[in-house]
Amino acid sequence: MNNTKTSSGPVAKSTTMSYRTRKAIMRVVYHVVVIIIGFWMIYPLLWMVMSSFKESGTIFTTAGSLIPSPFVTENYPTGWKGFAGYSFSNFFKNSFVISGLATLGALLSSPMIAFGFSRLHFKGRGLWFAMMMVTMMLPYQIVMIPQYIIFYRIGWVGTILPLVLPNFFGGAFFVFLIMQFIDGIPRDLDEAAFIDGCSWYGIYVRIILPLIVPALVTCGIFAFMWKWDDFLASLLYLTSPAQYTVAVALKLFSDPSSGSDWGAMFAMATLSVLPIMIIFIFCQKYLVEGISTEGLKG
Repeated sequence: MNNTKTSSGPVAKSTTMSYRTRKAIMRVVYHVVVIIIGFWMIYPLLWMVMSSFKESGTIFTTAGSLIPSPFVTENYPTGWKGFAGYSFSNFFKNSFVISGLATLGALLSSPMIAFGFSRLHFKGRGLWFAMMMVTMMLPYQIVMIPQYIIFYRIGWVGTILPLVLPNFFGGAFFVFLIMQFIDGIPRDLDEAAFIDGCSWYGIYVRIILPLIVPALVTCGIFAFMWKWDDFLASLLYLTSPAQYTVAVALKLFSDPSSGSDWGAMFAMATLSVLPIMIIFIFCQKYLVEGISTEGLKG
């Protein structure tokens, strides 16, 4: 018996060490692969940022090198001057105003519509919901011309109203997303609120809204990001350089028919992604957070 224990001890120890070694190697390989894939995905953004510190004449001649040589910072004040007598401070202000109002409209209207579809039963509910889902499936290019004709006839072309006002009537994607959150809230809470004398409005304000904060933040992030990056609609409806957003200004900042200051353009493009990155960094937990109902069940 003693000989058996003595002979099996080193074998078990060797097996354990071998397993730990394989696990450590797999962990190292996993992290190396993830780092390589992550660097490959972030390389275009990294190249843009580093190119903003290069001289314009050397950006494409040294495209294979990320390190600026020489390292210059003049691209940022040069690009900030803008064009047509308007600096990029004006373009950033326009983008913040339009994106902020559009996001506010989406957050005010979409939860109410989602609440109506999820909790209220009315005639034609299924038909209206199907029509809403169809609008989500239509590419913007299909509705672009009819919408432009409508906005032109009512005199909204040349203003920010076509970019902002439609968001106050809900977005199909946001309504559908919020509906999934509301459907996960127990209806027993509605019945308890009715017993306490709450109306549908009270249920919406006091019960539903506090429980769908993660969904609201997620919708707000997407709404702001999509409107901030919106180029085509801004190009259609904004007719004056004083109204241009950052997306339009960046496109018009470069002139393929003549010499373009690529360093200044990349500098402004780098600044244009900062608001989205800041919002994502501070609100990223809400993108993956669901509704927690612990403690609500008696």
